Amino acid sequence: MTSDSLKPAPGLKYKRILLKISGEVLMGEQGFGIDMKTVQAVAEEVADVARLGVELCLVIGGGNIFRGLSKAAVGMERSSADYMGMLATVMNALAMQNALEKQGVDTRVQSAIQMNAVCEPFIRRRAIRHLEKGRVVIFAAGTGAPYFTTDTAAALRAAEMNCDALFKGTSVDGVYTADPKKDASAERYDNLKYLEVLSRDLRVMDASAVSLMRENEIPIVVFSIRTPGALNEVIHGRGTHTVITN
Repeated sequence: MTSDSLKPAPGLKYKRILLKISGEVLMGEQGFGIDMKTVQAVAEEVADVARLGVELCLVIGGGNIFRGLSKAAVGMERSSADYMGMLATVMNALAMQNALEKQGVDTRVQSAIQMNAVCEPFIRRRAIRHLEKGRVVIFAAGTGAPYFTTDTAAALRAAEMNCDALFKGTSVDGVYTADPKKDASAERYDNLKYLEVLSRDLRVMDASAVSLMRENEIPIVVFSIRTPGALNEVIHGRGTHTVITN
């Protein structure tokens, strides 16, 4: 796919989105690290949507490598642990960039922590220009500051990029009343309000991320990134998912 902007395909419900993917998704069936087959499968889903003319930016967590609040960080000063987590997100971003470029999709990685040898620094206007040219932009290193999660970073970037929606790609196909993997009676919500998510403590995203999306009136769409074709379906307003709005 060339870097020239594409005319969006008809029938799209969202024209510019930020896709948040948890680092754990990239582990596949492994217990740790990056499973390149899984990364490639996710990249194929992203590439299919990018070819429709959707302007796509991504934020990928780092929990598959290191998480600042994990047992691995016990006894470590919080700021140092969080910076290590940010570096993990850069590793995931580079892996995804490699997989997307194998699909012929022009991709740029922008880091909130400058590391010019491997990626661009985050510059808002440059990122928007990349999107307008049809490139996928992957935002790495969170917000660049400790004490903030990648959920909050995703919400911040979605607002800065003027996205139509924030897509949360998870291992389940929406938001449930309980963990569907542990409770067979859990029921999925089709629609929720931001305040319902916060008051019911549904833990879709961090409270700060949900509040930021509420303030900017950007819908949160939760779906299963592991289901083949799900991203394409949801972009068109179809498929199984949960939408969180006002």
